[in-house]
Amino acid sequence: MGIRFLKFIIIILLQLFFSSFLYGTDIITSSQNLSDGRTLVSSDGSFELGFFSPGNSGKSRYLGIWYKNIPVQNVVWVANRCNPINDSSGVLMINNTGNLVLLNQSGSVIWASNSKKEAQNPEVQLLDSGNLVLQDRIDGNPATPLWQSFDYPTDSWLPGMKFGWDLSTGLNRRLSAWNSPDDPCPGDLTYGIELYNLPDLVMRKGSRKYFRTGNWKGGVANQFFTPNSIANEQEIYLIYHTKSKSVITRLVLNQTTGGARRIIWNEEARTWTVYSQFPSDDCDNYGTCGAYGNCVNTEIPPCQCLKGFKQKSQELNSVDWSQGCVRNNPLDCQKGDGFKKFGGLKLPDAEHSWVNESMDLDDCRDKCLENCSCTAYTILDIKEDRGCVIWFADLIDLKLFPPAAQDLYIRMSVADSDHEETKSNNKLKAALIIAAAILVVVSVVVITYYIRRSNRSIEEREIDRSNARQNEDLELPFFEFVFKNEVALIAKLQHRNLVKLLGCCIQGEEKMLIYEYMPNKSLDYFIFDDTRRNLLDWSRRFHIICGIARGLLYLHQDSRLRIIHRDIKASNVLLDNEMNPKISDFGLARTFGEQSDGKTNRVVGTYGYMAPEYAINGQFSIKSDVFSFGILLLEIISGKRNRGFYHLSDNINLIGHAWRLWKEGHPLELIDSFGKESCTLSEVLRCIHIGLLCVQQHSKDRPSMSSVVVMLSSETELVQPKEPSFLSNEKFPEINPLFTKPESSSTNEHSFSVLEPR
Repeated sequence: MGIRFLKFIIIILLQLFFSSFLYGTDIITSSQNLSDGRTLVSSDGSFELGFFSPGNSGKSRYLGIWYKNIPVQNVVWVANRCNPINDSSGVLMINNTGNLVLLNQSGSVIWASNSKKEAQNPEVQLLDSGNLVLQDRIDGNPATPLWQSFDYPTDSWLPGMKFGWDLSTGLNRRLSAWNSPDDPCPGDLTYGIELYNLPDLVMRKGSRKYFRTGNWKGGVANQFFTPNSIANEQEIYLIYHTKSKSVITRLVLNQTTGGARRIIWNEEARTWTVYSQFPSDDCDNYGTCGAYGNCVNTEIPPCQCLKGFKQKSQELNSVDWSQGCVRNNPLDCQKGDGFKKFGGLKLPDAEHSWVNESMDLDDCRDKCLENCSCTAYTILDIKEDRGCVIWFADLIDLKLFPPAAQDLYIRMSVADSDHEETKSNNKLKAALIIAAAILVVVSVVVITYYIRRSNRSIEEREIDRSNARQNEDLELPFFEFVFKNEVALIAKLQHRNLVKLLGCCIQGEEKMLIYEYMPNKSLDYFIFDDTRRNLLDWSRRFHIICGIARGLLYLHQDSRLRIIHRDIKASNVLLDNEMNPKISDFGLARTFGEQSDGKTNRVVGTYGYMAPEYAINGQFSIKSDVFSFGILLLEIISGKRNRGFYHLSDNINLIGHAWRLWKEGHPLELIDSFGKESCTLSEVLRCIHIGLLCVQQHSKDRPSMSSVVVMLSSETELVQPKEPSFLSNEKFPEINPLFTKPESSSTNEHSFSVLEPR
């Protein structure tokens, strides 16, 4: 009896010794173990390893890793995901083969590492990165890794964790979502790199493709972390590292929400903030618009056929895009086809692709032409300007995407192609068609002119004669009516984000413009009103921002008359019944040809939106509109006017306030109280960044509107903005108030202009 009691005391003393030894340590040796109730803590206190019961799972116990210093337990890795222990008897230890094993009360192995390497002095360590490593330490030398949890991720991608393939062993590091908050067993939602000839980053629900990035190399650097991609004969993977140790972030896959979220810990608010998420809209769902259908999430409807294609469904105005699009003119491989270049598209599904790393772009085109099954090609590496990717099936899952990605060359009939290989007879045919079209247009214009001239009343002719005599006396050009400029401009403009001029009325001295009806009035009616601003959540505001940008791009680049608006502001953006923005008020607009700038002695516009070079020197250009757009963008985000906004501490206006927050690293404090929880912070942060680029002091530093549209619809890395102008309200130059109108109220607001030749 005495001997048994002595053994019992020794066992108790040993357990107490190991318990005190293990508490707070980060290592287990081959002579130690970890029982339920005890934990390992990484040396810097960031992560903790131990047993836990998730949600409402009852007594089910799992071995996992979680953040140590975050109040609510957030588990980032689980060992026995589908095989819980039903009591608190679990023990973690290193067995005699050098593997890490998890045992239950009966000694059965619940989970084990799968290391095949022999170890002389194995130990397990929880690193500061959250990686649990089984390693072999010999004579104090640096440990050799035998197995690590980072190679077997669950639902979380942590900084420093490789995401992808070890080609030498066939190891695939991919994410799999928890089945539910109570059950860490993998659900059917997975996310990883798929090894086609051109690797692709794909999210699946079961075996069905659910979402893909179109570029496996992932995102670009931002203020929180820097990603990197590795591709060689041994490995293909993504990895990222935080720029500061204080940044706590992870990408987590969630079965309930059906997607992935990049979340960042907000220490001040003591909560997680969603930085980005995907799928983020309908266009992110795989194959939404079918073959050769381009999905643009800012358009209504979002699905469009690529140029040279038409919707396959024969039903009029069909909303079913499952059948996608087909070419207007069929291919003829025997007689010869051509290619059409498409920029700004996400690369199509790479499952049926072929890659050659040594070809150049010309060789790639020739290779595609040789094979009648080839449907498209592009360059493999745009940085090195080499390599070839070819597709051999219909192009699926296209979406408006940053043009930083490769241009895509799609095989088309000769009639629809835009390459130099188009034959001379087709060029002649196209030239004849164009000449005939021009002849018809000119004939119509001439006939219309003479019909209208013959129908003019005697009174109008007398007015013309009187005006002519006055014109001769004044030695100045005389116009029929003072709003001639606006009618002439708007009548030639047709774009979904420009207000439509329906007609005009003239009776004696009364003159009236007739526009399409805008039931929701103007943008300032909402964003500057304490009640109505709540009707504009972030998705609507972003939709309005993109629409204004596209409207300005049309004026600057795509319209028949290239136009500088010169008075872009909130009250000149009207909203239709679906809150689509439409730019209005072209009374101050100027047309331009090859030159995109000019100078005037009469400065007109609205105080608070004018670019500095225009307000001070009368120098205007398309970059003047860009400046005004930048002001408007910051106003939409903040809900505050640039003019009339004063920061109490240093009397700066809205631009100065935004710049100061940017320099101090707190740009998101600019956001209006329209619901920070519902907005995508990365999208808002990108818009603030773009706004500051647009209001830079020197016009040459500001982006063009074409660049702005691209930046809004992409995740390409942006240059850092330079200090903007007009940081302080006291710095505004003295401008003759006769030619400007301060921004004060949306009621009866107008831009003051003076008569001048346009």
